[in-house]
Amino acid sequence: MTAWTAKVILMSGAVAWFLIRLPHQLRAARTSIAKSARGPREAMLLTCSLTGLGLVPLLYILTGVPKFADYPFTPLQGWLGALVFLGSLWLFHATHRTLGRNWSDSLEVRTQHNLVTAGPYRLVRHPMYSAFFLWALAQVLLLPNWLAGPAGLVGFGTLFAFRVGREERLMLETFGAEYRAYMQRTARIVPWIY
Repeated sequence: MTAWTAKVILMSGAVAWFLIRLPHQLRAARTSIAKSARGPREAMLLTCSLTGLGLVPLLYILTGVPKFADYPFTPLQGWLGALVFLGSLWLFHATHRTLGRNWSDSLEVRTQHNLVTAGPYRLVRHPMYSAFFLWALAQVLLLPNWLAGPAGLVGFGTLFAFRVGREERLMLETFGAEYRAYMQRTARIVPWIY
């Protein structure tokens, strides 16, 4: 594998990510919302994530900037990055399929929202966040640049750090003891660990 191929894999994965999400995004626009935490803070967090997982790597792939932060690419890291990205795409698809009408790209509870505990939600409360972290890890492996590679971990990590607590409070407000029991038997994003 070459560095150019690794960049193509990252871009292709981002397109696949978009295609997986699109039908859910369109359906979500047609469903009513019972509670929402959308606002400037949420917009800023989504912008951080988009910058790290989208804008910075795209700038690097198209222009090579910042060139000074490049390091030698190895085929092994490219193959590992491709495998990690495939895993992230599988998990991303599985979370969307499992959530169905309960899916939202923001902190929202839909009318007739159900607590989903099946599929990947059996092991972790936030498998979609797990999928995003896998994407960010794949980006580190696929882009041989000390700034563009880890930008996804920084961007998405910022969103995660400032959002997951609010999301869990929203779920506790909505589902109460049922969600509290679910929290007791599952990890946040890494099965059996965190």
